[in-house]
Amino acid sequence: MPFDTLLALLAYAFVTSITPGPNNLMLLTSGVNFGFTRTVPHMLGIGIGFVVLLLAVGLGLGAVLLAFPALHTILKVAGCAYLLHLAWKIAMSRSIEGKGEAKSRPMTFLEAAAFQWVNPKAWVMAVTAMAVYTDPAAPLWSMVVISLVFGIVNLPSVSTWAGFGMALRGFLADPGRLKWFNIAMGVLLAATLWPMIR
Repeated sequence: MPFDTLLALLAYAFVTSITPGPNNLMLLTSGVNFGFTRTVPHMLGIGIGFVVLLLAVGLGLGAVLLAFPALHTILKVAGCAYLLHLAWKIAMSRSIEGKGEAKSRPMTFLEAAAFQWVNPKAWVMAVTAMAVYTDPAAPLWSMVVISLVFGIVNLPSVSTWAGFGMALRGFLADPGRLKWFNIAMGVLLAATLWPMIR
């Protein structure tokens, strides 16, 4: 991969990984509600799950979705439903660390990794990266480089959001502030569906 293409890929990976989206809003909320350490499996699940999605798209899943639009629609509907479910859970959370809420816990590694398959932003990122940065002369090597770049850039980027959440814990220790923060995060998470449904 030419050096200028690699630099462009690094910039694309950074911008798409650090900007708001479903993953980062959930990490911000998890950092507030559960702390940074308990959010680490969630962060790792995002990073590894996205690399697996990238590899799958690079190996032809993107072409399969283009050939079978119904499958794309099914993934889209499943993603919307799951995202709305997560938004509701976040909006209804009322205490840091889930005190008094038996079912409140951070997202697990496997849940976060699986979420990438229904995350609309992850799909756009993966398909775009493979379409724009793959070298037709060396498609497999390009796919590996793209996946490695995202693997390296993604974790520090998403960790920033969990860190922001951790920094807000003291301010949001007040139950009233936490309630409205979680409601706002739930609404913002649901709003990330807008590009998919318009």
